Amino acid sequence: MDYILSRKQKGCFFCKKPKEKKDRKNLILFRSRYAFVMMNRFPYNNGHLMIVPKRHSFDLDQLHHEELEDLFFLLKTSTQVLKKTLKPHGFNIGINIGVVGGAGEKHIHFHIVPRWTGDTNFMPVLGETKVIPEYLENTYHKLHSAFGDLALLKKGQKGGLKK
Repeated sequence: MDYILSRKQKGCFFCKKPKEKKDRKNLILFRSRYAFVMMNRFPYNNGHLMIVPKRHSFDLDQLHHEELEDLFFLLKTSTQVLKKTLKPHGFNIGINIGVVGGAGEKHIHFHIVPRWTGDTNFMPVLGETKVIPEYLENTYHKLHSAFGDLALLKKGQKGGLKK
């Protein structure tokens, strides 16, 4: 309901938030050369992440090879971080392209939704709501620490990860 009733900002959310340099407030967990990882403020499940290219792009076709490489490295790294910290049993990973495709923003991004056996219960079916068992801030702290600890990110990789 917070999302539905909130006043919508003009301009691209994914372009504005990184420029604010308020990563904790904006739930940005990690920045690489061409992309960043942020938590979804209105998650489907705990640890619902979004991988977003820094450059405003509507479609995969608009992304350069280095940007795609960086996005997919962060996608892989994010699943590793989630496995380490939240121990999900699986993931839903998807891309919403365009408003008709379900994208609220015209800026391409990947969703990673951790899943656990039995995570669908009576609440979303009968109560039309989803129970998130941990405060967003607590999940942010766990995931932010794990991204910082990950040796792959500290060393950097060839391509886009070096700052």
